[in-house]
Amino acid sequence: MKRRVDREPGYVLHAYPYKETSLVIDVFSRHFGRVGLLARGARRPRSALRGMLLAFHPLRLSWSGSAELATLVGAEWSGGQPALAGTGLMCGFYLNELLLKLLPREDAHERLFDAYVEGLVRLGGCEPQAAVLRGFERRMLAELGYAPLLDRDATSGAPVEAGRRYRYEPDRGPVEAEQRAAPSGPAPELLLDGRTLLDIQADDYRRAETR
Repeated sequence: MKRRVDREPGYVLHAYPYKETSLVIDVFSRHFGRVGLLARGARRPRSALRGMLLAFHPLRLSWSGSAELATLVGAEWSGGQPALAGTGLMCGFYLNELLLKLLPREDAHERLFDAYVEGLVRLGGCEPQAAVLRGFERRMLAELGYAPLLDRDATSGAPVEAGRRYRYEPDRGPVEAEQRAAPSGPAPELLLDGRTLLDIQADDYRRAETR
């Protein structure tokens, strides 16, 4: 089904050359999710698109055509945000890889788009990178239907309490650990304080133990 989209907020996740003068770009858009677009002539020296279709720059994109691969018909800057550099730049590429590998095409996630924008702004503002990445990962899991259980005991349903010890079972969630000596084998249980689980639930990574 063909359609026309005008001035849609979006970011370029990845671009690669197509034929001699064009690009194919993978875009994360607010209302249409991840979209593939053909940017005809974007590599020509005098193209209006040359130097604009870069990662981490907020754009307003217009396209026309089928959902499989539409044709980009316009792009414009939609305001500035802090530039990424150094390790922050590598963290930005990591966010892009998560979206490229895990997000299906044509699957809109407006809240995840907002979380992505927030993540780029925070990385550009030199905030603690681990906290930014962990928060985005948790939100993405939730958007894809795999939100981890963090604030309730998976067996009893009781609220997780700071100061109590829990073991985390990936297919269930936290289960309060029995008060027994740790096993003496080569791979003892990894136990977590309830406060760590509650910190992750609240996107609070100030404590070294939680990080």
